[in-house]
Amino acid sequence: MNSKKDHRQLGRELDLFVFSELVGSGLPLFTPKGTILRDILIGYSEQLQKEAGFQKVWIPHLAKEELYKNSGHWDKFGNELFLVKSQESHDNFILKPMNCPHHIQIYASSSRSYRDLPIRYYETTTHYRDEKSGELGGLSRVRSATVDDAHIFCTMEQVKQELTLIIGMVRKMYKALNMQFHMRLSFRDPKDKSKYLGTDTQWELAQKIIKEVAEKSGHLYNVAEGEAAFYAPKIDIMIADSQGKEWQVATEQLDFVQPTRFNISFTDAKGTKKTPIMIHKALLGSIERFLSIYIEHTQGAFPLWLAPVQVAVLPVSDKHNLLALKLQQQIEGANLRVELYADNKTVGNKIREATLQKIPYMIIIGDKESQDKVSARTREGKDLGQIDFKQFIESLRAKIEKFE
Repeated sequence: MNSKKDHRQLGRELDLFVFSELVGSGLPLFTPKGTILRDILIGYSEQLQKEAGFQKVWIPHLAKEELYKNSGHWDKFGNELFLVKSQESHDNFILKPMNCPHHIQIYASSSRSYRDLPIRYYETTTHYRDEKSGELGGLSRVRSATVDDAHIFCTMEQVKQELTLIIGMVRKMYKALNMQFHMRLSFRDPKDKSKYLGTDTQWELAQKIIKEVAEKSGHLYNVAEGEAAFYAPKIDIMIADSQGKEWQVATEQLDFVQPTRFNISFTDAKGTKKTPIMIHKALLGSIERFLSIYIEHTQGAFPLWLAPVQVAVLPVSDKHNLLALKLQQQIEGANLRVELYADNKTVGNKIREATLQKIPYMIIIGDKESQDKVSARTREGKDLGQIDFKQFIESLRAKIEKFE
């Protein structure tokens, strides 16, 4: 029997997210602690992208329906679109189900030369799908999914290096999270090509390139026919949840179709107009879905660098509150997330509460403690004894830098 808790139960116990009937099914609301968790994950994803030469962009949360008719999303996801009617014009709008058509419009806003490529745009933003009520489940399946999305516009000669660049970012992300992954090469169904946009030549070339990149990466992979996006084959990064079920998180998709549908171009060295290749990328994928997996994977015992509260300060009694407050302020000054338990509960109850909240470290302030020496323990119950306060803070900072 699996004794691990469901992410919905852990979300309630650790005060990470809630749902409201007034807001609607499949629309999670993140509390301060849950938002810290989201922001740190997103922040690291964006840091990796900046380091790799991606530029941040911003797009609105809706667009005219013509945008998604051009992209093919209207035909593919018509029953899943949230439709918005303007009261000021005759335009019909859609809450964006995907971000790529918007990013294509940014690329299309200027003339591009081969010297400009690759152009890499990134943005962490929310898209919306009118998922069926019976398929919604906690954070696993939602109607508002936030994705650390990015799109690369490049030449054919640059495709392999760009796909390899993304794999490098994926490695760093999942190493920091201490999670194992394998690759699923999501190809089109050869028995039903009518479901996909683009020519046979485009698909065969794209799938050939993806397989070559996967083989060169050295990671385990399998081919899954019929799992491709309607416009592109993919390298999907797969991880298992606490029940052993596999989920797709990160992805990189090689797209010959949408650049053609939107008629975007660049000028090559001979002055000839060419169509760029488009690569879609996400490191975490849907933040909500990733958290549903990760909360269960860790059972809420997040590594120090990710924990919403990293240190709990526990005064033994009221007379120790002033010193505890001073130490809390010093911990905050060291850019650590800290919570002071200054209520009238016994220290035993405070330790139990901080342990149930899965706070990585606790310092206990009693008669023997000072601004220089504190008693510390871990959430696992390991007593660290009396330790030098400054050295304790420095050791935590060192652990965070190593993603521990």
